[in-house]
Amino acid sequence: MKRKLFIKYFLATGIVVIACLTLMMMIMTVVYSKYISDSKYQTLRRSCNSVAEYYEKEPEGITTFSARKKVHFIINNLSHVSENNMFITDTNGYITICDCDEWFHNGRCEHTATAISTKTLESTKKSGGQITDLGIYSDQRYAVTADIKDSDGLVVGTVVATCPISGLSAMFESIGRIYIFSAIVPLLLLFVALYIITNRMTKPLKLMSNAAKAMAKGDFSSRIPVTSNDEIGDLAASFNDMTDSLSRLESMRKSFIADVSHELKTPMTTIGGFIDGIIDGTIDESKEKHYLMLVSEEIKRLSRMVNSMLNIARIESEEFVLKPSKFDFKETVLNVVLSQEQRIEAGNIDIVGLDLFNSITVNADKDLIHRVVYNLVDNAIKFTDNGGSITFKLKFDSNQLVFSISNTGKGISSKDLPYVFERFYKSDKSRSANKNSTGLGLYMAKTIIKKHGGSISVKSKENELTTFSFTLPIGL
Repeated sequence: MKRKLFIKYFLATGIVVIACLTLMMMIMTVVYSKYISDSKYQTLRRSCNSVAEYYEKEPEGITTFSARKKVHFIINNLSHVSENNMFITDTNGYITICDCDEWFHNGRCEHTATAISTKTLESTKKSGGQITDLGIYSDQRYAVTADIKDSDGLVVGTVVATCPISGLSAMFESIGRIYIFSAIVPLLLLFVALYIITNRMTKPLKLMSNAAKAMAKGDFSSRIPVTSNDEIGDLAASFNDMTDSLSRLESMRKSFIADVSHELKTPMTTIGGFIDGIIDGTIDESKEKHYLMLVSEEIKRLSRMVNSMLNIARIESEEFVLKPSKFDFKETVLNVVLSQEQRIEAGNIDIVGLDLFNSITVNADKDLIHRVVYNLVDNAIKFTDNGGSITFKLKFDSNQLVFSISNTGKGISSKDLPYVFERFYKSDKSRSANKNSTGLGLYMAKTIIKKHGGSISVKSKENELTTFSFTLPIGL
């Protein structure tokens, strides 16, 4: 797997983290800026109100030089304490008192010849404070004003307090640098952790991709380690289950092809050998009929096997639909047994239990159920020893019938027992003990019973008894 998913996830998460940190920094800057601005305005406002209140309480007003020096002393101290600049203007906007030392010594300074627009002073007073250069500064400043009134309440001047914003900008730049440098180490740790987590999350997907490519080439050995108990872990477990299923299906496919090839090759070889013998004269003319009958039997067996395979394919297909109808199960069993009467008599087989059967009506596919019973009876007859017995049992239990058929004889070994319902299975590995067997009868029986919602099983004790049983919902 290319690392596109890893890179996308890593970059996307990293960008989100950086964007969140940047947004947080911007929000903090705005909030802190608002807080600093409000604090500055409050400080300037208190300074202006203090000077204005002093004027209102000063009986001499601001007409004498000594009174103005007292005012200078006040605004000079306030300026140094608050790190502001303060001055007083007359009603026309001309600066009359300044907080600078030059004014203290001379009663005038470079600023006293400067006039501030009365409109600017008025707008600053109405807004409660604003950022402006007042027309006299080269830089922008926080500015606040307050009216000075005499004892009669008439406005005789204006107190102006300013503070440069350049210092605050420098402070914000310092704060930003501190924030960035302090975030570098956590960001590095975060990206390391993000790299590890992202790699851990995408590693199973990479392994799945490689395993899928291997499966496409026929290798089903790869499994994905389940290292977490989350959605990725569930996906890995499901992928392993799917791989196991595909592996089993592949094994079944190979086994099926091998079995079919063997089942077809054996009779074809026999047929070919007999035909060649007749053609080249190896077989005497007096025995030709005998060998032609053997060829006919092999052809019939091939036909039965092909028909069985077609029937199984039809039943296993998703399009197949059962054709249920009501019928007496007892009657079906009796008809099958009667049809095999000659074989039963030829083997001196004793039939037990049919006289105890009760009629049980079921709603199922009659032809398919007949095939199941026929296959089980046929199997029992083939493997019952001469002079042995076949026992039938039928009972009704919890809305389903339970049917069993037992035969005496050699039985099935414990190692073969788990495989008797597999297609083409024969306990006789030489495959020559029963020439009429296709190895599909029990597999077909299992498939039909499962289609009806029932179950089928087998028990066997070697050299004594073998019992096949199945349950079938009556479905009325």
